[in-house]
Amino acid sequence: MSELRFVTASTEETIALGERLGKELHAGDVLVLTGDLGAGKTQLTKGIAAGMGVTDDVTSPTFNILMVYEGEQMPLYHFDLYRLDDPDQLEDIGFYDALEGDGPCVIEWGEQFSDEIGPERLDVFLTRRDDQAGVGEEPSREVRLVAHGARAEELVASL
Repeated sequence: MSELRFVTASTEETIALGERLGKELHAGDVLVLTGDLGAGKTQLTKGIAAGMGVTDDVTSPTFNILMVYEGEQMPLYHFDLYRLDDPDQLEDIGFYDALEGDGPCVIEWGEQFSDEIGPERLDVFLTRRDDQAGVGEEPSREVRLVAHGARAEELVASL
């Protein structure tokens, strides 16, 4: 299991890291983004979308649960599972169809459904480093990538 860490000093750097990652994604790739509110999950996803050539405004799909963005070569499936608490709800939102679909899936708040997501995924842990920020300064973020499976290992190696 490979692991890689980055520190981003600003929102723009978090988006830029996501863009690098987005350029490497293939259909069927699964990324599970984990972090507290405000940790940068949606900012990273904005970058991923930009790297895939998405021109739409990317927002957190908290109330929609799923947003589909059309990229240059394939769609991006962006889930926010924050409001779900039962694995049976995943079937109702088309989750399994998207996992086996024609584009990558970025899943915010998916850690509670690890068994349903499956063993082939890239876990992305985002942490605000508030203790290292001065008064009024935006805190940096630590972005830790943990590969599960051969494809995720390839993604980590490509970064």
